[in-house]
Amino acid sequence: MNFEELSVRPEIVRSLKEMGIEEPTQIQRTAIPIIKTGKDVIGMSNTGSGKTVAFGVPLIESIIPGNGPQALIMAPTRELAAQISQELEKFAKYLRFSVATVFGGVALGPQVEQMGRSDIIVSTPGRMLDHLQRRNVDLSHMKCVVLDEADKMVEMGFIEDVDKILQATPRKKQVLLFGATISDDIEKIKRKHMNSPSVAKAETYVKEEYLEQYYYNVEAYDKFSLLVHLLRNEKTDQSLVFCAKRSTVELVTKNLRMQGVKAEMIHGKLSQNKRLSIMEDFKKGKFPILVASAVAARGLDIRDVSHVFNYDLSQDPQEYIHRIGRTARAGDKGKAITLLSPNDHDAFSNVLRYFDVKVDLLPNMNFQRLKFDAGSRRRGSFFNRRFGQGDRWQGMEARGEQRGPRPGRFRRSSRSHQSNGIQRQAVHVHA
Repeated sequence: MNFEELSVRPEIVRSLKEMGIEEPTQIQRTAIPIIKTGKDVIGMSNTGSGKTVAFGVPLIESIIPGNGPQALIMAPTRELAAQISQELEKFAKYLRFSVATVFGGVALGPQVEQMGRSDIIVSTPGRMLDHLQRRNVDLSHMKCVVLDEADKMVEMGFIEDVDKILQATPRKKQVLLFGATISDDIEKIKRKHMNSPSVAKAETYVKEEYLEQYYYNVEAYDKFSLLVHLLRNEKTDQSLVFCAKRSTVELVTKNLRMQGVKAEMIHGKLSQNKRLSIMEDFKKGKFPILVASAVAARGLDIRDVSHVFNYDLSQDPQEYIHRIGRTARAGDKGKAITLLSPNDHDAFSNVLRYFDVKVDLLPNMNFQRLKFDAGSRRRGSFFNRRFGQGDRWQGMEARGEQRGPRPGRFRRSSRSHQSNGIQRQAVHVHA
């Protein structure tokens, strides 16, 4: 099947082909025909499956240019909102079309002007509610509202904002809700604001034939050295290194640069312009390694990422799925490697318990132990001076870890079941 068979307008088909998008993905084949009928839709699929095309193409086709804002797309982060706007403009390259991008951290005035002359508004919930409360925007003529990465909006505490924004839109409108999972909060939005929605569902995580997943058992003080070894020896195109904390992102990036590794970082405390600039440069291949917090784990379409490295794990098991979804996109192959220290065992066990993923243990290898500069923290500085390279506390400082009981239960299970596959390890641990 191609986009012509989905009755997509020739101008949009031409734009998609110029972007290298010729055959629709599963979620696009499923969602586009339903959205075209005007029904409410819940779209569920993995990251990298083409959700923006799935809702963006029929949305553009329904717009009458020049009639004011007719559709609102809400996204949880500024980066994702900016990316959606860029993609919509590419899809509508050969059509008369205007999109406004609205998020916090920048002046309100220019956004008000931009919204007034737009056909579609793409916004984060917080900034849209701000504009509504200031009466800077009128949503009473919206024909369609899209909630992209709705589950992430719930996690970030935006669900009440979303509810208030939806109340400012007409009762008779089309609502499109896209995400990887449907929580109780999203069920409330569905019951309150959607009309007998149809479900368009595709795979909810990357298939094994496209994504290889591995982990190393490594002490915290050896993590950085192993990471550098892998970055230098794996055949990578572009790589994402994920860290759970902003402080870890900054420390890892600084130490990578000290080792001569060309890397940039992105986290929520950087200015909006800086974050957008870094993402754009990474997409263009201006540097090979991006060290990131969870801000880059959701929704962002970064092509040519061959490897994802989990330097440490979030306590939210779903975050693992969104991290590894940054590679093996659109049918390309990729590799995800997790550096698993004792403090990560509980989080990793939760991933294996909640998701049907196959993650293989790789044997320990020899690698050069490198010095890790943990900055001017009192404990880190003391141990750096006292013990020098390879000290345990350097690794602990690198992750912001605290001392605690040794989680030996997971380790014993790993040794006793290596030949049986990691999924059985998780069942054994949590029985």
